[in-house]
Amino acid sequence: MRALFSIHSEGTQLIDNTQLHSTSESSHILTRRNLLQAGMTGIAVSVLSPRSLWAAPSGVLVNDVTLLNPIWVNRLFAPRTTDEIQQALAMWSGPVSIGGGRYSMGGQIATEDSLHLDMRQFNQVIRYSPENRVIRVQTGMRWRDLQSVIDPHDLSIKIMQSYANFTVGGSLSVNAHGRYVGAGPVINSVRSLQLVLANGSVVEASRTANADLFHAAIGGYGALGVITEVELDLASNVTMERQIHRMSVADYPSFFNDQVRGNEQAILHNADLAPPYFDQATSVTWRASDKELTVAERLVAPGQSYKFNQTLMWSVAKLPGGPLIRKDVIDPLRYLNHPVVRRNYEASADVASLGPIATRNSTYALQEYFVPVAQFSAFVKQMAAILQAHRVDAVNISIRHAQGDPDSFLSWAREEVFSFVLYYWQRVCVVDREEVGVWTRKLINAALSLGGTYYLPYQLHATQEQFSRAYPNARHLFALKAQVDPGKRFRNKLWDKYYTG
Repeated sequence: MRALFSIHSEGTQLIDNTQLHSTSESSHILTRRNLLQAGMTGIAVSVLSPRSLWAAPSGVLVNDVTLLNPIWVNRLFAPRTTDEIQQALAMWSGPVSIGGGRYSMGGQIATEDSLHLDMRQFNQVIRYSPENRVIRVQTGMRWRDLQSVIDPHDLSIKIMQSYANFTVGGSLSVNAHGRYVGAGPVINSVRSLQLVLANGSVVEASRTANADLFHAAIGGYGALGVITEVELDLASNVTMERQIHRMSVADYPSFFNDQVRGNEQAILHNADLAPPYFDQATSVTWRASDKELTVAERLVAPGQSYKFNQTLMWSVAKLPGGPLIRKDVIDPLRYLNHPVVRRNYEASADVASLGPIATRNSTYALQEYFVPVAQFSAFVKQMAAILQAHRVDAVNISIRHAQGDPDSFLSWAREEVFSFVLYYWQRVCVVDREEVGVWTRKLINAALSLGGTYYLPYQLHATQEQFSRAYPNARHLFALKAQVDPGKRFRNKLWDKYYTG
């Protein structure tokens, strides 16, 4: 039950609900007609070389984990080298979109009639120095594969999401964050990156070289080019013990300030607010420990069955009295013990533990809001009132903390913030989608009124005015895009809606 209710926004780029299908080394491109005849919506495919793109028929369907955003792209290409990306850009004159793990939820990976770069085979280690605790990798690598490389040296990823299925490049593109105390967004662990621009040129960017590109590409959702390589700082794979504290939500800011903030022994932390009233907080802190391990495994093994977890989640979300079942039965059971594990074990959780995200008629989805620490209580009250008034099927709200990140062009934390990660269930019919948009815009307004913002990897319900208020420095990103991508080659549904250049 370790992963139940612990899904976190921490964005990424998106995924078809099915796995990559390939029957041989020669993968296939499927036409729209093939897909419709086979009834295989959302299958991702790959090709071997840029030249084969133009010999293949057009029309490939990509989607994200919610299945809410099917998009017909013109071609799909799965590169393995930077040279192949350069060749593809030279041979293709139309729009280009980029996808990694595909867990974002609003069309951030694609736009119609584009050349879609599926980065999941772009996954090699470039350089690794365990003694210096630094590694350089291709950005299609998943965090779980990176963990397998560094775990034998007792090293850990410094900043990542709570689930290890996402790609490194997807995390960079949304400037993801996790539960790492005092660490903030992933940009804080990046030494440098390599970027392929619209004209095919390859540039290296860091805080001292091409700094504008560095601060715009991380968290830039593919607006400027393809992030192909990244050099990351690593951390120690420390032993941790889980500690649980329950309290009134009104007491949480003081608890966090006294017990977690600035505590060098606190490695991971979040607090959960349970529906329907969101008035009680359960603090979950993993602290460094010298106790004997209670879990011997170094990493969570892939391919496990999570049917029990999935049943529990379904019961909370769908059964009458589900919140009470969680409060009186599920939470006491899952927090009964104080496990002692290695950092990598807790960081290698599989998103499959959450079960199928989407069906034909409904889906689970995420949203996230950031507010200054002083506005914590005010936002909780407004958020709870909005969710209750609209009878939102909220499963959980996870609270995080981040220091300010003033340098990123699309920073979601221009000062020290608490974040609120909302995990909810919705139907997918038009009426329900529209209703989700109504209460989402109310939550965005609540955050904005308190000097906060909202996170961009999710459904595109925000108005243009809300986007501009939340991300005033987007104008700097757009000005840089006009310089390095004057033909507007790099596109997706996010920028189709909000890019004003």
